Amino acid sequence: MLLWLLQKFAPIWQSAPALASGDSRVFLTARTALAAVTSFLFAVLLGPYAIRWLKARFRERVASASEQLNEIQSDKNSTPTMGGLFILAAVLCSVLLWGDLGSRYVQLGLLVALGFGGLGAIDDWTKLNTAKNGLSIRQKLLGQIGIAAVVGVLLYWQHRDQPLGLKLLWPFGEAGVSLGIGFIAWSILVLVASSNAVNLTDGLDGLAGGCMIFAGTAFVALTYLAGHKVLAGYLQIPFMSGSGELTIVLGATVGAVLGFLWFNCYPAQVFMGDTGSLPLGGLIGLAALVTRQEVLLLVVGGVFVIETASVILQVAWFRRTGNRLLRCSPLHNHFLFQGEHEMKIVVRFWIGAALLAIVGVASLKIR
Repeated sequence: MLLWLLQKFAPIWQSAPALASGDSRVFLTARTALAAVTSFLFAVLLGPYAIRWLKARFRERVASASEQLNEIQSDKNSTPTMGGLFILAAVLCSVLLWGDLGSRYVQLGLLVALGFGGLGAIDDWTKLNTAKNGLSIRQKLLGQIGIAAVVGVLLYWQHRDQPLGLKLLWPFGEAGVSLGIGFIAWSILVLVASSNAVNLTDGLDGLAGGCMIFAGTAFVALTYLAGHKVLAGYLQIPFMSGSGELTIVLGATVGAVLGFLWFNCYPAQVFMGDTGSLPLGGLIGLAALVTRQEVLLLVVGGVFVIETASVILQVAWFRRTGNRLLRCSPLHNHFLFQGEHEMKIVVRFWIGAALLAIVGVASLKIR
């Protein structure tokens, strides 16, 4: 909205191209910062009212398959959940205020956030209001695939005319594989995997939110660079025309999660639920697809990758040997079973997420 006003009425419009970033004509850097601050303030100010509303309607029910885990986390029973609703509200308001709604990348960002957020809300509602433990794995996966397929098709049409738009690139050097129409299937895989990875990490107070802040900030930088022709050329990364506008969505997301963490840090006053974790994972997956940095996503989102791998290995090892590789998966539960304090586990995972985000961004110059 404000972008439109600047374009129509700002007296400094004639000088805007000289001050712009990449091919975004109006103050992308400033709008990204303002989007982050706006969504943070919105989340912090809305938080107490949202938590009060959620507390009256949606309270966490600790009911995992592990009796020991249920006992350890028994004090979390009845904590308000579905806090992802006010994360998404903060992101949406901020993007509507500062984003270019005519940008295909902004539209895709909102589609991912609202699509996966809606699916997560249905899953949370089912868990809290029926005897079921949420949607079945099949139902949830089909829903994710459906949303991801729509995004994949739209992104394919957006990228097919860009020189490296459909190429899977190795982050070091210029090696890559052209995906062609297979880009759609690849997009589905990346979006579903990243969405579930953040969902699996969301098991301790502040864990997924803190790790998301570091990964999200890294992708704020990556989308900004990918949308800036000069900087992309300097770093020898794919220049994706117009992709800089996705920076607004990611900046708003980081700000909203920071605001949510104000209430979600130990001891949590509210949980994000699948309503929050699914869209957050989907957004960093989208950012990786847009910037053609899917391989780098494995580094920047390394904590999410490790958490997911721990679940897969646990299941595979148990089926093969009848024994457990970890005391409980995902990995953060293993440390919890060892008697580590929850806050110590969370902060150490944050440190790991921060280091991986730094390594991921720094690796751009190793070409």
